[in-house]
Amino acid sequence: MKKRYPSDLSNKQWKSIEPLLPPHKTGGRPPKVDLREIINAILYVVRSGCAWRMLPKEFGPWSTVYDYYRKYRIDGVWEKVHDQLREEVRKKAGRNALPSAGIIDSQSVKTTETKGVRGYDAGKKVKGRKRHIVVDTMGLLLFGLIHAAHIQDRDGGRMVFEKMSEKGWALELVWADGGYRGKLVEWVKTMTHWTLEIVKRPVDQEGFEVLPRRWVVERTFAWLGRYRRLSKDYEELTESSEAVMQIAMINLMSRRLARTFQAFRTLSKQAFSIMAM
Repeated sequence: MKKRYPSDLSNKQWKSIEPLLPPHKTGGRPPKVDLREIINAILYVVRSGCAWRMLPKEFGPWSTVYDYYRKYRIDGVWEKVHDQLREEVRKKAGRNALPSAGIIDSQSVKTTETKGVRGYDAGKKVKGRKRHIVVDTMGLLLFGLIHAAHIQDRDGGRMVFEKMSEKGWALELVWADGGYRGKLVEWVKTMTHWTLEIVKRPVDQEGFEVLPRRWVVERTFAWLGRYRRLSKDYEELTESSEAVMQIAMINLMSRRLARTFQAFRTLSKQAFSIMAM
């Protein structure tokens, strides 16, 4: 399939995503939609930041595209695809599929007139919501939680760790900045048996300086910032905001896997040429 927009999936990307999507139901009329086109349309919205009703006509009815997006969110398909691709990327990099360490941080973003939970972050002077994420040492998203911006990092971090523990995560170490210091450190040790390590700034630091481990999660926020649907929080439900983050990372990781596959093919051709000489 020829790419019309930068957000369209390449053939290699589609090969990594297609097996993870639920098949069409058997029986009845055959489906009239092209599933790859549906995913391309959803990626177009997330990457360009346009409203659903403003989808280009060649993607088909916007309502059909939105129905797939919403159904996949409710059924947990986005989360499943995201987690499977993350494990594949980690294995391609020579790491264990499941990480043992992570980095936590939050980002306050403005909301629009769309109804939904929101609050005021007095520190950042932002009225909206907070994106609380935990990433691995490669910067890949492990878990994301959206909540009102007025909730402090320590309280939001506790919510994140509770949710991750419920989902069966078994991390050994989590790095965080000074906003998470205090009683949360002991609570994490007692309730989850993980170690929450605070990365402190040097006492004699003047101006900006990259801190160990802290830059990894900041880079992930920068990756997410390339997707204009995440420039603000446009969603009514926080679950939808979390799904948009997962979709952005799905696109990023599928592109990374496609580059790995292409590099492997190039090396194989070079090796074959040498053997044939």
